[in-house]
Amino acid sequence: MIEEADRMKRLPRYLFTIIDDLKRDAISKGLDILDLGMGNPDVPTPDHIVEELCSRAKEPENHRYSRTIDKSEHELKRTIANWYQKKFGVKLDSGTEVVPLIGSKEGIAHVSLAFLNNDDIALVPNPAYPVHFNGVLIAGGMLHNLPVSAENGFMPDLDNIPGDILKKSKMIFLSYPNNPTTAVATKEFYEKAVSFAKKNDIMLISDLAYSDIAFDGYRAPSVLEIPGAKDVAIEFHSLSKSYNMAGWRIGFAVGNAKLLSSLAKTKGYMDFGIFKPIQYAAIKALSGSQDCVNEQVKIYESRRDVMVKALSDIGWEVPKPKATFYLWARIPEKYSSLTSMEFVSLLIKEEGVVLSPGTGFGEGGEGFVRFALVEKEERLLEAAKRIKRVLDMKI
Repeated sequence: MIEEADRMKRLPRYLFTIIDDLKRDAISKGLDILDLGMGNPDVPTPDHIVEELCSRAKEPENHRYSRTIDKSEHELKRTIANWYQKKFGVKLDSGTEVVPLIGSKEGIAHVSLAFLNNDDIALVPNPAYPVHFNGVLIAGGMLHNLPVSAENGFMPDLDNIPGDILKKSKMIFLSYPNNPTTAVATKEFYEKAVSFAKKNDIMLISDLAYSDIAFDGYRAPSVLEIPGAKDVAIEFHSLSKSYNMAGWRIGFAVGNAKLLSSLAKTKGYMDFGIFKPIQYAAIKALSGSQDCVNEQVKIYESRRDVMVKALSDIGWEVPKPKATFYLWARIPEKYSSLTSMEFVSLLIKEEGVVLSPGTGFGEGGEGFVRFALVEKEERLLEAAKRIKRVLDMKI
């Protein structure tokens, strides 16, 4: 019997595949599914972006393969560079320091493939967005977890990594605002991280997918704002969350030109680029009015406030995040003997409420669940009512 590669056997079953199976069972029993599991934006893509896609899709020349020499990609890269300078004050060479991606997840997976040999180590905080560690395993690299917890603000301890690990380490992943923990970083933390990466000759990979989704006056910095960061760092961004373009699959990487050249080389063997009308739509999104982003942030901020209060009202105290559209919550004391997957399964089976189990983001997520605020406020309140019924159950 032909079996899959050993590197694939190292991977756990994908989190949302398991959740989808549970949802199907609940639907078959007649339950109304209230899905706060996947970070899948529910608000439509802004009209001006959709209109640009439709207009460009009518042009036959845009139906061909997209190549890096094409006008659309040059224009997209210039737009990305301009957006970065306006947002973060970071100047980028659009020709060498910007790489468009078919979604940031694709690029993050490919960066491990581009750089990791079998005996190279990647330093990955745990819990983390799954592709940060799964990409390492698929590439055949070695994984060293950096435990993060509520006690340390979900920030990795860069001072106490064993020397023998550091000698073999080739990259470190950081992501703030963080998915799933919602933790945020300061420029002082990034200064330390850049210094750490330079001292140990390690590339620093920053995943900045949630930089726009910030509340209460908090501004999410870019690691590239730190002087000298481009010597060691590349940063990933996505249009999925800021512009509700999740299904469109478009993002980008910026930073160190040499590192990005290797990423682009790897991609060159894997794909033929982004559908041109989507590139033009991304240009419209990044260069046009950002009022749509500001309005989206207001929606998420209101949902955050509503859901945190609703959970508190039923006796489940959950921290109020400064960024992302998630809540990261400890399992209620009554069910603390359950694993996060068992607790999530219980909610789905009993009430059709879908959350993400913390262990889907690494073993460090055990004891937690993640709420994605991707339903309207009335549905969030309904979710809280259903959760209360589970919390009130006799066990």
